[in-house]
Amino acid sequence: MLDEDTDPEKILIQFKAAQKGLEKAYFLLLDETYRKALAIKISETVEACPGNCGNEDRIEFIRKQFPNLELDSLTDKMKEIASLKAKLEDYRDK
Repeated sequence: MLDEDTDPEKILIQFKAAQKGLEKAYFLLLDETYRKALAIKISETVEACPGNCGNEDRIEFIRKQFPNLELDSLTDKMKEIASLKAKLEDYRDK
Protein backbone atom coordinates (compact mmCIF):
# COMPACT_ATOMS: atom_id res chain seq x y z
CA MET A 1 0.00 0.00 0.00
CA LEU A 2 2.93 2.32 0.70
CA ASP A 3 4.44 1.56 -2.71
CA GLU A 4 1.14 2.50 -4.33
CA ASP A 5 1.00 5.88 -2.57
CA THR A 6 -2.14 4.90 -0.68
CA ASP A 7 -3.45 7.47 1.73
CA PRO A 8 -1.56 6.93 5.04
CA GLU A 9 -4.81 7.28 6.98
CA LYS A 10 -6.31 4.33 5.07
CA ILE A 11 -3.21 2.26 5.86
CA LEU A 12 -3.56 3.11 9.55
CA ILE A 13 -7.24 2.12 9.49
CA GLN A 14 -6.30 -1.24 7.93
CA PHE A 15 -3.66 -1.89 10.58
CA LYS A 16 -6.06 -0.98 13.39
CA ALA A 17 -8.71 -3.33 11.98
CA ALA A 18 -6.19 -6.16 11.70
CA GLN A 19 -4.98 -5.49 15.25
CA LYS A 20 -8.54 -5.57 16.64
CA GLY A 21 -9.24 -8.83 14.81
CA LEU A 22 -6.11 -10.47 16.20
CA GLU A 23 -6.84 -9.17 19.69
CA LYS A 24 -10.36 -10.59 19.61
CA ALA A 25 -9.10 -13.96 18.34
CA TYR A 26 -6.44 -14.01 21.06
CA PHE A 27 -8.98 -13.42 23.84
CA LEU A 28 -11.43 -15.96 22.41
CA LEU A 29 -8.69 -18.59 22.26
CA LEU A 30 -7.49 -17.73 25.76
CA ASP A 31 -11.05 -17.83 27.09
CA GLU A 32 -11.67 -21.24 25.49
CA THR A 33 -8.40 -22.66 26.82
CA TYR A 34 -9.03 -21.39 30.36
CA ARG A 35 -12.63 -22.65 30.34
CA LYS A 36 -11.52 -26.10 29.26
CA ALA A 37 -8.83 -26.22 31.95
CA LEU A 38 -11.26 -25.00 34.62
CA ALA A 39 -13.92 -27.52 33.56
CA ILE A 40 -11.39 -30.32 33.92
CA LYS A 41 -10.29 -29.07 37.34
CA ILE A 42 -13.88 -28.76 38.54
CA SER A 43 -14.63 -32.29 37.36
CA GLU A 44 -11.54 -33.70 39.06
CA THR A 45 -12.34 -31.84 42.28
CA VAL A 46 -15.94 -33.07 42.30
CA GLU A 47 -14.64 -36.63 41.91
CA ALA A 48 -12.13 -36.11 44.74
CA CYS A 49 -14.86 -34.89 47.11
CA PRO A 50 -16.94 -37.86 48.25
CA GLY A 51 -19.77 -35.62 49.41
CA ASN A 52 -18.59 -34.96 52.93
CA CYS A 53 -15.24 -33.28 52.33
CA GLY A 54 -16.19 -29.96 53.91
CA ASN A 55 -15.82 -28.02 50.64
CA GLU A 56 -18.91 -29.26 48.81
CA ASP A 57 -20.66 -25.90 48.94
CA ARG A 58 -17.70 -23.99 47.52
CA ILE A 59 -17.11 -26.55 44.77
CA GLU A 60 -20.79 -26.43 43.81
CA PHE A 61 -20.76 -22.63 43.87
CA ILE A 62 -17.82 -22.51 41.43
CA ARG A 63 -19.43 -25.17 39.25
CA LYS A 64 -22.65 -23.15 39.01
CA GLN A 65 -20.76 -19.89 38.30
CA PHE A 66 -18.71 -21.51 35.53
CA PRO A 67 -20.91 -20.65 32.52
CA ASN A 68 -21.08 -16.96 33.44
CA LEU A 69 -17.48 -16.29 34.45
CA GLU A 70 -15.66 -13.50 32.67
CA LEU A 71 -12.12 -14.10 31.38
CA ASP A 72 -10.61 -12.12 34.28
CA SER A 73 -12.44 -14.31 36.81
CA LEU A 74 -11.44 -17.59 35.19
CA THR A 75 -7.85 -17.38 36.40
CA ASP A 76 -8.93 -16.71 39.97
CA LYS A 77 -11.37 -19.62 39.94
CA MET A 78 -8.72 -21.89 38.39
CA LYS A 79 -6.40 -21.11 41.31
CA GLU A 80 -9.17 -21.57 43.85
CA ILE A 81 -10.37 -24.91 42.51
CA ALA A 82 -6.76 -26.15 42.23
CA SER A 83 -6.24 -25.23 45.88
CA LEU A 84 -9.41 -27.06 46.91
CA LYS A 85 -8.36 -30.12 44.93
CA ALA A 86 -4.91 -30.13 46.54
CA LYS A 87 -6.48 -29.93 50.02
CA LEU A 88 -8.78 -32.83 49.17
CA GLU A 89 -5.90 -34.93 47.89
CA ASP A 90 -3.87 -34.20 51.03
CA TYR A 91 -6.85 -35.12 53.20
CA ARG A 92 -7.44 -38.32 51.23
CA ASP A 93 -3.78 -39.36 51.42
CA LYS A 94 -3.71 -39.06 55.22
